[in-house]
Amino acid sequence: MANPNFRVVIPKKPEQLIDLAGNINKKHQDDKELSPLRAMRVHKWEDNGPKIATCLEHHKKAEELKRQMEEEYRNRDLLLIDLVNSVKASRDILLGVCRDNPKIMGEWGFLVDDTPRNPKKVVQ
Repeated sequence: MANPNFRVVIPKKPEQLIDLAGNINKKHQDDKELSPLRAMRVHKWEDNGPKIATCLEHHKKAEELKRQMEEEYRNRDLLLIDLVNSVKASRDILLGVCRDNPKIMGEWGFLVDDTPRNPKKVVQ
């Protein structure tokens, strides 16, 4: 006897959902007039089936752009290491030079915050 407690899973990942839509549409097309999905009055496969290929193209393009984006971030981060070191070294030198008036460091683009820090709360 079949298990009466079952679920029909609809994928959440776009590529898997597109694949499933393609399979459903293909079966619907193969069955022609005998397809039970012909009874659908809204969201008909005759309307949405042609959108599958375009959706897949957009998905593949998005995945390629995502890969390129991640590569660009990696390249940026490699260069940022040297920039961070130069900024910190510049700050340290200017702190010595501008010790009497650190606000002058604003001329170099630094944000000089002279507001008092909030005291740390002691956890009891």
